[in-house]
Amino acid sequence: MQTLAQWFAEKAQTTNFESLGPKTVHEVKRRILDSIGCALGAWKSRPGKVARQVAGGVPIPNGASLFGSKQRTTPDLAAFANGALVRYLDFNDTYLSKEPAHPSDNIPAALAVGQAAGASTKQMITAIALGYELQCRCCDAASLRKHGWDHVYYGALSTALLGSKLYGLNVEQTVHALGLAGVCNFATRQTRTGQISDWKACAFSNAARNGVFAANLARLGMTGPNEIFEGPKGLFKMVTGAFEPKWSTGPDDWMILKTYIKFWPAEYHSQSAIDACLQLRPQIGDASKIESIVVESFEAAVSIIGSEPEKWRPTSRETADHSMGFCMACALLDGDVTRASFSDEKIRDARVLGLLDRIKIVETADCNAGYPDGIPNNIIIKTTDGKTVSKKISYPRGHAGNPMTDDEVVAKFNKLADGVVSGATAQRIVEQCMSFEKTADVASLLEFETA
Repeated sequence: MQTLAQWFAEKAQTTNFESLGPKTVHEVKRRILDSIGCALGAWKSRPGKVARQVAGGVPIPNGASLFGSKQRTTPDLAAFANGALVRYLDFNDTYLSKEPAHPSDNIPAALAVGQAAGASTKQMITAIALGYELQCRCCDAASLRKHGWDHVYYGALSTALLGSKLYGLNVEQTVHALGLAGVCNFATRQTRTGQISDWKACAFSNAARNGVFAANLARLGMTGPNEIFEGPKGLFKMVTGAFEPKWSTGPDDWMILKTYIKFWPAEYHSQSAIDACLQLRPQIGDASKIESIVVESFEAAVSIIGSEPEKWRPTSRETADHSMGFCMACALLDGDVTRASFSDEKIRDARVLGLLDRIKIVETADCNAGYPDGIPNNIIIKTTDGKTVSKKISYPRGHAGNPMTDDEVVAKFNKLADGVVSGATAQRIVEQCMSFEKTADVASLLEFETA
């Protein structure tokens, strides 16, 4: 009887660049650009610096590049360090289903293994599409969150699969890689609960480090546990129950096309609330006139970013960007939500905290019915002069139902790159990402100079 790991391995084995349609390839290139932009925006972050320091302490001349330097290290450590940068701002892409995910977290792992293995950029594009596919199909099939486990478990599997593909492993070796990654990478959701720490930036990149490590072990001949999904102590029995994920049915049926680029640097369930607040702001005028705000929302948003007491008095950047109310307050007061919205000064801003105290978030059946196809948030604002305004948005800018244009993706990148790399370097990165399949040496993209 075929196991799910064998099924995944066979799907990967039969996938190549020609399996991907032009839309899929183009979307992969947009996500590479977006990921590098998010990394540049996080360049001075504490977890980014720590992760680079750790990885840089293990030099490997012919290894994988650490973003923005000529330092090279092992693929697993490069995946960890570069991935922490991509994830830190909570600005990289998202997919929402039974389980939420940030699937561009797969990209640093694919670039690291691909470079170290001497893979072509077409092979890296294929591997990235595979990573998105496995992770998002598992998110469609079963929730980890409802059992108290974190979504990064699926990332250990997806990066093991894409790593196996780039290393050129056969089906049997890939099954072993999935077993090695799948048996030891369960993480609790405490990462995203209460006051949130630096580790949020590293949770997936750690899973990716371990997924890449598992693929390398399998490459060198190590075997992994059998029946990682179906076994008596496997995922199905211990956590999720049995499930049968779907898979791409054609060139433009790859899951990357169903995922979303973020327009604002905040947890994704808040994106429609931010969008609605910005659209309502001109009708309100002076935000000090706001008497009360009611947010009609859905279970995932209420649970993750709208219910814990820490979300009403955040003490860290990571907690603030996971507070729907805080993000809304910044949108209404400042007319935007940016990286500066989560500074230490802003977190202590009396105006923001005062408005935050006037916000109430409630779960409704109507909003639950609209999720996860959309992220419906209905904002109802009452003012002290008797006015009531409301706005409901399900598909904020950047959602697959309201996608960003290429120009918007480039503009986002340029804002994040500003002050970190020169204008000429930023333009070169844009050009190389958008023609990535024609790039002969990925090091020429990754080893840029920073200011």
